[in-house]
Amino acid sequence: MSSKNPTMLLTCYLTSTHTPQIIPAPPGRGWMDRSQERYAYRCLPLSIANSHGWMILNEAPFTAEWNGGDELDSVSIDYSDTSPNKLAVSHFGNGVLTFHVHVLFRTEPGYNIFVTGPTNAPKDAIQPLAAVVETDWLPFTFTMNWKFTRKMTPVAFERNEPFCMIFPEKRRSLENFNAKMARLDDAPELKKIYDAYSESREKFNAELRVAGSPAQIEKWQKHYIRGAAPLVIAPQDHQTSLTLKPFLLEGEEP
Repeated sequence: MSSKNPTMLLTCYLTSTHTPQIIPAPPGRGWMDRSQERYAYRCLPLSIANSHGWMILNEAPFTAEWNGGDELDSVSIDYSDTSPNKLAVSHFGNGVLTFHVHVLFRTEPGYNIFVTGPTNAPKDAIQPLAAVVETDWLPFTFTMNWKFTRKMTPVAFERNEPFCMIFPEKRRSLENFNAKMARLDDAPELKKIYDAYSESREKFNAELRVAGSPAQIEKWQKHYIRGAAPLVIAPQDHQTSLTLKPFLLEGEEP
């Protein structure tokens, strides 16, 4: 086992006989597929964020609507069939739709789970609420919550649509950063690299307007994807994709 990248354990304890659908988050998104020439995928940081965790899938399709009030019955939920495992309820009021996550996650000591909606997947009239949960000791389950942003607008959650995305993070890691501001002119080597990239970028964008130019053939600069730019090379652990392991029941083979 490498001390640099030790294997960590994330356990999902089932609290009933039902096994939820939890999958490694895929790099693709529907709106990105539909972008012109799929240009959205040219942004590697976006694709990495798409797959930065595991998704929990909705199993019983339904439509929910908020009438603008703050009471529990201000959110109505209409399930479209008799599927079991109905997870969505109105529990908190104030235009919040709640999904019960009927599993108990357990992380290594000192690690939390960041809970949010599927990244880079906007949904009209409703917004996922993010939470950070200390799952190395918590003896009960958590909920995933969405806040309506527009009243009298039906919102559908389809079968197998992700309603929750999770990923572990080390507790207090953010607090260990000393944040500061500095002038780029005071870092001459970094400024040299920045200026070289800026010059290269301006030249490439100008060539994009020239018919048949190398820039038009290449379509976009791939510095970040390639892990290289003028005067700089990315470290060896530069990532172009994430490959997360699936959740397996004991005895299952990967």
